[in-house]
Amino acid sequence: MREIAALIIVIVPLSLLSFGGGASILAPLHEAFVTHYNWLTSREYVDFFVISRTSPGPGSMLVTLIGWKVAGWTGAVVATIAIYLPSSLLCYRVAKVWNKHRGTPLHRALEQGLLPIGMGLTFAGAIITQQTSQTGAIGWALTITATIVLLWRNLHPLMVLACGGALMLMLRAIGL
Repeated sequence: MREIAALIIVIVPLSLLSFGGGASILAPLHEAFVTHYNWLTSREYVDFFVISRTSPGPGSMLVTLIGWKVAGWTGAVVATIAIYLPSSLLCYRVAKVWNKHRGTPLHRALEQGLLPIGMGLTFAGAIITQQTSQTGAIGWALTITATIVLLWRNLHPLMVLACGGALMLMLRAIGL
C-alpha cells in the first residue's frame, strides 16, 4: 500500500506539471523513482523509457511501466490513472476559460510564458535520459545528430531511432 500511495503522491503533481507532454516530466520521474525511492535502476528507467517511446500510444505511458514494476498490475492501473485523470480534468476546465479569453493580452502572455517552461522541462528530461543511458560522447553525438536530422528533414522518428540504434550496435560491436 505504501508503494501505491507513493505512486499517487509523485505522479499526480507531475500530471499537472506536464506542459509539453510526457517528455516534460522525465527528469522528475527519474529523480523520484530512481534516486529517491530506489525502485528502479537507471538502466531499468532507460529501458522503460525506450519501450514507452517505441510502443503505440502516448509517451507518458512510461509511468504505467514504472507502476507495474513497483506494484504489479494495481500499480500500473493506479499510475496510469494518476498521470491522465488530473491533467485531463484540469484541461477540460481550463479549455473553457481559455477559449472564452482567446485573443486577449492575458491569453497571449500565458501562451508565451508557458512555451519556454514546457521546452525547459522537456530539455531537462532529455538531458537526464541521455546521462542515465551511460552512452558517453557517442551517445551525445547521436542525440545531437538525431535532433538535427529531425529538425532538418521530415522523417518519422522511429526511422531515426532505428538508425541510431543500428549505428550504436555497430559501434559497440567494433569496441567503441
